[in-house]
Amino acid sequence: MKKKVLSALLIAAMALSMTACGSGNGDSGSSGGDSAPVSDDAEDTEDAEDAEPAGDADSGDLITVGYAQVGAESDWRTANTESFKSTFTEENGYKLIFDDAQQKQENQIKAIRSFIQQEVDYIVVAPVVETGWETVLEEAKEAGIPVILSDRMMDVSDDSLFEAWVGGNFVQEGETCGDWIAEYLEDQGRGDEEINMVTIQGTIGASAQVGRTEGMANKLKEHSNWKMLDMQSGEFTQAKGQEVMESFLKSYDDIDVVICENDNEAFGAIDAIKAAGKSCGPDGDIIVVSFDSVKAAFESMIAGDLNATFECNPLHGPRVAEIIQKLEAGESVDKIQYVDESYFDTSMDLESILEERAY
Repeated sequence: MKKKVLSALLIAAMALSMTACGSGNGDSGSSGGDSAPVSDDAEDTEDAEDAEPAGDADSGDLITVGYAQVGAESDWRTANTESFKSTFTEENGYKLIFDDAQQKQENQIKAIRSFIQQEVDYIVVAPVVETGWETVLEEAKEAGIPVILSDRMMDVSDDSLFEAWVGGNFVQEGETCGDWIAEYLEDQGRGDEEINMVTIQGTIGASAQVGRTEGMANKLKEHSNWKMLDMQSGEFTQAKGQEVMESFLKSYDDIDVVICENDNEAFGAIDAIKAAGKSCGPDGDIIVVSFDSVKAAFESMIAGDLNATFECNPLHGPRVAEIIQKLEAGESVDKIQYVDESYFDTSMDLESILEERAY
């Protein structure tokens, strides 16, 4: 965008030198404001090739996007990365510069500074954690490069440092999980029973971890018979999820519910439960629920190991491309943009749903 603005100014200057009068004053209108969240639409799950091309690939007039991804810690993240790579193609008018931060904030900060040096048109970031971004975002702002956040939020004192955020409503996801557990226990005749829970949290400080923990905490307050025995971070990985669950099983004899803040942690927890000689799922000793709703979670539910999964839609590429196209046209965009999400459990026709899943 910055390079296009400079070109426009040069053309305007030439025009003024050839005419004795005339003036113009334009406004890019690219700053978004806090507004009501907008819901997702079918466009988020459509193939990226259906999107209107943003630039002219034949002329080399491509929009350059630098994307600082968290890493590849989960199946969800893999689907999220693929959504961007399939959307921001030369065929669609973009040049994508992709960086995998390997779960380290310092790597993402280096990537953002590299994008600034390369004079990209837009920077997209899926931040590892929420805090510690103000300095580098100020640098991007001074360089005139708009920043768009994907999946996870940043905690900054000045929200003009980024144009928009696209992702799931993590607090609502946690609350939906709590409501589902309450209804499930009620259907089992255990609504008034004392229920012992543990939580395998995500990466501490990540938006998904913060929101899902908060949402579930809100529901704990509504049920005096629910007891949260322990919470530890599984770092959104299967290996760490298994390690944490092994620790829980050694520390607590009676665990009724395991809440995993992503699917991969749940897969590790299930392995640990089985290795300990216990069972889980609808017919087992322990209720296991998770977040993200990747294909492998459906397979786990069909196998009878996982009770339910709460969706976090990873297909952010098309929505971010839509934001960029609006900014290119000088339009304003909504600051907060939630994607549509649902939940799935073993009472549903999971095999039919799985056949139509894009991730």
